[in-house]
Amino acid sequence: MTLPRIAIDAMGGDEGVRVMVEGAALARREHDRFKFLLVGDQQRIERALEDHPGMAGASEILHCDDVISGDELPSKAIRRAKTTSMGQAVHAVKRGAAGAAVSAGNTGALMAMSKLALRTLPGIDRPALAALLPTLEQHDVVMLDLGANTDADARNLVQFAVMGAAYSRIVNGFERPTVRLLNIGTEMIKGTERLRDAAAQLKSATGLAMNFDGFVESDKINRGETHVVVTDGFSGNIALKAIEGSARFVTDLLRQAFTSSLRSKFGFLVSKPATELLKHHLDPNNHNGAVFLGLNGVVVKSHGSANARGVAQAVTVAARLLENRLTDRIAADLGELGPDFNGRGLET
Repeated sequence: MTLPRIAIDAMGGDEGVRVMVEGAALARREHDRFKFLLVGDQQRIERALEDHPGMAGASEILHCDDVISGDELPSKAIRRAKTTSMGQAVHAVKRGAAGAAVSAGNTGALMAMSKLALRTLPGIDRPALAALLPTLEQHDVVMLDLGANTDADARNLVQFAVMGAAYSRIVNGFERPTVRLLNIGTEMIKGTERLRDAAAQLKSATGLAMNFDGFVESDKINRGETHVVVTDGFSGNIALKAIEGSARFVTDLLRQAFTSSLRSKFGFLVSKPATELLKHHLDPNNHNGAVFLGLNGVVVKSHGSANARGVAQAVTVAARLLENRLTDRIAADLGELGPDFNGRGLET
């Protein structure tokens, strides 16, 4: 099966063209069905492609040398959507020249451009940013929203739950993923009114391909007991950064402990297989590729600091969502909520 082309914003990210092209090439070595539209400065892309001869027949270059900076305001960046590599990559999805777009650039600008160009699916008020986080089990946990919406009402949270469950079914293979709302406690009396309202709506909904199981606290996100964690973008972004910071703290603490003395260095050699496994599990490149769910198209956000392996992971996520028709799944699941939800009857 030949997949639709994936548009790569080759100018985004901390290291730009070299890493983005290398990541795409690495993804294609593992999945030779992938085809690319590389958007960016043509001369720089051509030089990068010289190191990856297998990419020549699988890639087309769309020249664009204007770049969105990492600190540019979305309101300003969106005015240059038609002249920048990020905007052109998203527009390629809109006009059907690509099936998905991948960028490691400015998150806010990417969201604004994607929402304006692709619009949201019928029944979705706002798109949400979803990512995979490691757990103690063999599967990752899907978490959303991670920053696209600083505020969300009950209706938005229900929509996020539907989208997150559809995403989890694709990436983790669960037929009915367990979905929980992030809260300050697991008792149904805890949390804000909008959280309790969203929980009541999800609990009463029938026909959804998920197992809604109430609330989860932040210290249980990575235990593996929950497949999808749903929250607003403000709380989600704080929780994500706390998790990432804790992971860095643990790895830095271990590094200090293992280099503090000769005995510690010997202990490190003995325990190296275990520490390497820990390092692999916590490496964000192995979980790279956040997705804007709820759009009429697939847009994947790579970490700006991702290496080639991380970019390859983001490209693979985009291809997997195309192959499994993510937008169709979300639309079908929304239909199961019924007319009361899809109308204006849901309390917020």
